[in-house]
Amino acid sequence: MRKISLLLFTLIFYSSVFASSDDGSDAVRAAVKRIMPNVSPDSVTPAPVPGLYEVIIGAKVLYISKDGKYLIEGDVFDLVKMKNLTETKRTRGRLKAVSNIEEDTMIVFSPEKVKHSITVFTDIDCGYCRKMHREMDDYMAEGIEIRYLAYPRSGINTPSYFKATGVWCADDRKQALTDAKNGGKVIKTKTGCKHPVKDHMAVAEVVGVTGTPTLVFEDGQVIPGYLPAKRLIKFLDSKGKR
Repeated sequence: MRKISLLLFTLIFYSSVFASSDDGSDAVRAAVKRIMPNVSPDSVTPAPVPGLYEVIIGAKVLYISKDGKYLIEGDVFDLVKMKNLTETKRTRGRLKAVSNIEEDTMIVFSPEKVKHSITVFTDIDCGYCRKMHREMDDYMAEGIEIRYLAYPRSGINTPSYFKATGVWCADDRKQALTDAKNGGKVIKTKTGCKHPVKDHMAVAEVVGVTGTPTLVFEDGQVIPGYLPAKRLIKFLDSKGKR
């Protein structure tokens, strides 16, 4: 009888241990699948805040309770280190998304000596995108390489979209982009051309682009909007000194 009691105690003890060691990730993954059935998270790990799990999908960071009942979308700050932990994860996601794009699908303007390289989501019909492009010589003079990705804000199968596909299918993409941004004749997309515009737009969604131009720096930081060359080089140089 004593042996049986001891056996029962042992079974109950270990079952409680194993039950408590359940990290809750199954409930969290089930919650993600329920609200986003077509999405597979890049990672599901315990968050810095007890009781929450960190779910990373591209550059998007979500926090879900261990039981899968509650979702929090926002930033987590480490008040000891005074650091935005969520933004750090977003930055990694953006950088990964952009670094996965083959450079030969971009339109790249490079100075003789590259000091900094930035990736720019651009829309041919965007006023500030055109202003930035007209000042390309200024960026080149400061040693800033501009790597263009297409992001027609109006969406697929719109006039801006067809301008982008025409430019990216041109024999001389750089000249075609310059002409288009200067209001030149719209280039028709070549029949059978396999352009990367949709792929660029998909990456823009991961990065969180909502407007143009959007600048992505070498460390994954994103700044929306136009910056003149002098201000941009000061900002980039200051980042290198940190």
